[in-house]
Amino acid sequence: MKDRVIGQSVPKYDAGPKASGLLQYADDFTLPGMLYGKVFRAKVQAAILLGVRTERAEQLPGVHAVITAKDVPNNNLRARFGQSTDVGGQFEGLYRVLAEKEVRYYGEPIALVAAESPDLAEQACQLIEVDLQPLPGVFDSVGAMEPGSRQVGEKPNNIASHFKIRQGDVDQGFAQADVIVEGTYRVPYQDHAYLEPESGLAWSDDDGTINIRVSSQVIEHFREVAEILNLPHSKVRYLGTWIGGGFGRKEDITVESYLALLAWKTRKPVKLTYTRAESLLYHCKRHPFQMEYKTGATKDGKLVALQARLISDCGAYSALSPWVLLYATVNAAGPYQIPNVKVDSYAVMTNTAITSAFRGFGAPQANFAYESQIQKLAHILGLDPLEFRERNYLQTGEAFATGWIYERPIPLTELAQKAWSGLGPLGSAEGGRKLGRGVAIGMGSYGRLTFLHDTSRSYIKLELDGSAIIRCGVPDVGGGQGHILCQIVAQELGVPLERIKLHITDSQLTPLAGTTTATRQLMMSGNATLKAANELKKRLLIKAGQLLNVPIENLIITLNRIEVESSRKEGVSLVEVINRLSGEGEELFVEAQFNAPFTDIPASEVLQGQTHPDFTFGAYAAEVEVDEQTGQVQINKIVAAFDVGKALNPAIVEGQIEGGCIQGVGYALFEDMAIHNGVIQTPSFAEYLIPTAVDVPDITVILLESGSGVGPYGAKGIGEPPMVGIAPALVNAIEDAVGVRIADLPVTPEKIRMAIAQKPEGKR
Repeated sequence: MKDRVIGQSVPKYDAGPKASGLLQYADDFTLPGMLYGKVFRAKVQAAILLGVRTERAEQLPGVHAVITAKDVPNNNLRARFGQSTDVGGQFEGLYRVLAEKEVRYYGEPIALVAAESPDLAEQACQLIEVDLQPLPGVFDSVGAMEPGSRQVGEKPNNIASHFKIRQGDVDQGFAQADVIVEGTYRVPYQDHAYLEPESGLAWSDDDGTINIRVSSQVIEHFREVAEILNLPHSKVRYLGTWIGGGFGRKEDITVESYLALLAWKTRKPVKLTYTRAESLLYHCKRHPFQMEYKTGATKDGKLVALQARLISDCGAYSALSPWVLLYATVNAAGPYQIPNVKVDSYAVMTNTAITSAFRGFGAPQANFAYESQIQKLAHILGLDPLEFRERNYLQTGEAFATGWIYERPIPLTELAQKAWSGLGPLGSAEGGRKLGRGVAIGMGSYGRLTFLHDTSRSYIKLELDGSAIIRCGVPDVGGGQGHILCQIVAQELGVPLERIKLHITDSQLTPLAGTTTATRQLMMSGNATLKAANELKKRLLIKAGQLLNVPIENLIITLNRIEVESSRKEGVSLVEVINRLSGEGEELFVEAQFNAPFTDIPASEVLQGQTHPDFTFGAYAAEVEVDEQTGQVQINKIVAAFDVGKALNPAIVEGQIEGGCIQGVGYALFEDMAIHNGVIQTPSFAEYLIPTAVDVPDITVILLESGSGVGPYGAKGIGEPPMVGIAPALVNAIEDAVGVRIADLPVTPEKIRMAIAQKPEGKR
């Protein structure tokens, strides 16, 4: 059947309720007699926890429970955070529900309170007393690795993870180089800054099952919560809600374990929603990185060697830091053909805010460094930056730095040229400002690591009236992860979209689809749904062929009908076929499982071969105006070009690219999280600035459809890749405008003005 729904920008099934305000998010749910939860947190960065006194809080009328570490059945959980495979113990992390014996970071949870009102819960927290013996804080990730530095956690030398890439001989490579550039690049913490703070509601059933209705990207966390409570996995149930922004933060456990403990202790419903300040001050951030790069090229513009040392600050607990570090390591050399590569990367523990998953998952950090190096080399060699990149792009059939030979299209030349030409003719700046343009390319993975046995399941049922039901445990974070399943079913089975009912995110009643992370859901749940739909379609076509006395290869499914392709008037209704199957006792439902591509588990910290199912490639071009007197940057134009494989819903795809681009603009120019000795100084959006509508121009999106993805219909994942490439494109444009290059993000007006003031006279 030709595309009828797939490839069309049909409105998402949740668009109406969202636009009308009728859609319910986690904080909208209530239950009679519910209590309100509150977290009591440490106000020091590092200390021995000698004791916690809760008597005064417990005696406050209206307080139903105060919980400390001693009350938690399994307070110290050795968790892999939803992952299933380890490499040398690097991916196993400690999840400590409440502080016990020590405090590792400012804001670490020490106690939980459940009371009859939010104010009472807050008042009870103020009555809790702690006895602390301060310890010297470790706040610098580079210094934390030095011998003699105080050990923050369980890892020696505070190194939570260490990965390597080794290809060729870098010493020989640099000996062949005519030009060598070195640079140290620093990228900051970044907050997810979603509209919906962490929120949930939990209650206990008559049989002791703990139900948690929560905003989460990972309903599989029900297993960890069950283990915290020492309950069977079957006694904890997640009911996901619509998510008001996640961007990776809601991949980790947020409020679920606290809610479960309080509901388990009180046997009453308990609700817990963070304030904006709590969310900004205490939840996980994007990893800050320090990246030391050395890159060599010949005078004819060929890259010959790259050496890099990446150091990320994972904070007081490793959380997902090893996984983020691995992704950054794989991305460290970018999509370039470099025969000699040596990369060492480290995730280091400090007494600072925990860092974990954020859109892009390590790739934006590495991308800023390697694209900055490429730009510097192009200038020294006197080559056009676009041409220099084109001379070095990885080509189909060539190997990444890990040695994986990539056999799919890598259309970076076309993407970069389309992005650059999309800027149009060069105009002129106004008011004495300087005009500049920049380009950058990047790659972002989709799907979890190939040495993980990643699976997703989806269930489809046809009703006798020709409508359909989909059950799939996919959390929808707003990117259409659920909606696209409806489009697949409508396309394959001829059921109108308005007659499809979707059930998602119930850990006990929907087939588990895995995490909405790693840009994996389109590939995983999309393929599982397509597999189930194709099995049902086969049954429908066989029965229709019998009814019409026509071979099934001559039949096509159209809207509500199955027709003979050569004679569209000859056919049978979908309802009639379904009822015939039902009357003969045939199953009208299918549950299918899709298994991701799988490779061997790495034998060591040296990353070799295929690490990801696939990559999405893209390019950004940007035009800016810079005021040399104030350092202010105005973005005039942004063009984003991506190979998406197949745009199953172009409007959703464009929205993801635009959203990722704007988030990247914030990363590049605005979002400056001030942290002093481990304490965040930006507790609201008045201090922590994110882009607004007046800061970002219209974004031109160019979609290339190579059909080469491993998702359904040849689609590639596009949720996270748009974060990769925009920051260096803007920095390159700023340098083009005023002749200064900033090596640490965000590029604030103060940094630009200082760099201009220090620029040697006569240098552009």
